[in-house]
Amino acid sequence: MHLHEDNLAPGRQSQPVTPLRLLLVDDHLMVTEALASRLSSAPDLWVAGRSTTAEPNLLDIVRGLRPDVITIEVEPLGAAIGEFLERLVAVRPEARVVVLSADHDQAHAVEAARAGVSAWVAKEQGAAELETVLRGVARGESWFPPAMLGAIMRELRADVSRARQQEDSLDVLSPREKDVLVAMMDGARGRQIAHDLSISTDTVRTHIRNIFAKLDVHSRLEAVRVARAAGLRPPEPSR
Repeated sequence: MHLHEDNLAPGRQSQPVTPLRLLLVDDHLMVTEALASRLSSAPDLWVAGRSTTAEPNLLDIVRGLRPDVITIEVEPLGAAIGEFLERLVAVRPEARVVVLSADHDQAHAVEAARAGVSAWVAKEQGAAELETVLRGVARGESWFPPAMLGAIMRELRADVSRARQQEDSLDVLSPREKDVLVAMMDGARGRQIAHDLSISTDTVRTHIRNIFAKLDVHSRLEAVRVARAAGLRPPEPSR
């Protein structure tokens, strides 16, 4: 990862507008270098950092860097797109996540929307259009390609319908299993859950197996989806 916080031009610091802090996540370093150069020319945008999806400390980098907007190429993530994006969104809810990708798979766009991504931008779009999207998501707007919106809206409506049928689905879980499920929603893994709940990793694995069986799911991502659909929410972080 390459930080640019020490490379601000002197004139930038005197600007009355606080620039948006951007984190660019892409496995193609030449792409992020070119994009960083272009975006850094805008007085209201500041590329505070760059990373790859393979960076093992990416979530810690996000916590430390505190970006306002994160752009990410999802092609390298494969089938893990939904789970990866959910963890990225959860680690810094204040940030807006924008998929900037050569991927045109509608199913992947649906996964991104479910994960809480604010926008999906094709890499072949111009830099000016990307800048408009970045500023828009910072204001709370969303943007997805019109060709993808139909599939996204159909799936999200289906999610709402399923949620109504699953309102009481979490009643089968014990209080401790719900604690583990909440931790999973927050992106925590086995050892972290064990530490936070003061239980052993073996106990965590047992709780997760029970959660999967009781909710009739086969992965963490599915369990988290059921939990969100049923209205379970992680506690707000203390300030």
